[in-house]
Amino acid sequence: MFLFQGEGLNKTAIGDFLGEKNDFSIAVLKVFVNLHQFTDMILVQALRQFLWSFRLPGEAQKIDRMMECFAERYCSLNPGVFINTDTCYVLSFAIIMLNTSLHNASVKDKPTVEKFIQMNRGINDGGNLSEELLINLYENIKKEPFKIPEDDGNDLMHTFFNPVKEGWLMKQGAPIICGRVRNWRRRWFILNDNCLYYFQYTTDKEPKGIIPLENIQVREVPTEKSRPNCFELFSSGSSEVIKACKVDSDGKVVEGHHNVYRMAASLVEEKDDWISCIRTSINDNPFYDMLVARRKNAAGTASRP
Repeated sequence: MFLFQGEGLNKTAIGDFLGEKNDFSIAVLKVFVNLHQFTDMILVQALRQFLWSFRLPGEAQKIDRMMECFAERYCSLNPGVFINTDTCYVLSFAIIMLNTSLHNASVKDKPTVEKFIQMNRGINDGGNLSEELLINLYENIKKEPFKIPEDDGNDLMHTFFNPVKEGWLMKQGAPIICGRVRNWRRRWFILNDNCLYYFQYTTDKEPKGIIPLENIQVREVPTEKSRPNCFELFSSGSSEVIKACKVDSDGKVVEGHHNVYRMAASLVEEKDDWISCIRTSINDNPFYDMLVARRKNAAGTASRP
């Protein structure tokens, strides 16, 4: 009750505590979630209330546990809205991502209501949710974005202070298209918070690309296969494509399509240091595989009892 109603509490700290994987934190999380009253609320309104009561932590497994508890609570108070909790879980994430896409100024290609409906086909135990429901959710988020607690000044620029490592590297371009050679370009790299950011210039305020160090590995590339002092990132998860994003020539934020990200340092010592720092920062996190599994469950391939 103290975490739920206490005034002046740091909501980031609340989120970090509730997401911990120990018996006490898990028990407190369940009590905390059960204090929320979601009866007769549409899903987006329940999410507004839930996400305002704390700040979601950055770790995927913590988010998974918290959103699972939310889905169970919502479905228990609103029986019949969804066939199972996996549907609620997947749709909740879709709404959170929709909120980001519609209201983040750096996302130029805004999803339409038709695309939102298409993205959520088949998630209700193999069946489709009503278009009326999805349209209402879309319009609700479009009209009013989520209010996310910002009690610690944890914005993007804060991420770039005191990085684990930073420096110039040569980065190989995207895979060959129409016979063009893959170019190498000099980029300013910053390693921090389990992510690798790269910029065109050191003075840029926003990165040209972001590579989350999730389910990937790093290895040295033999000189005969590339330029000297080269290393590469490659996927260690179920997908061969590395999950990343970049800003294209039109200023749009798009998903990357690299199977491998290849960089080269100017010195052997620099290459070795980058490899060591990246290995330390890599987070082998099953979140993406868990979300894929939930989507399969929601589609009816492995329905929950």
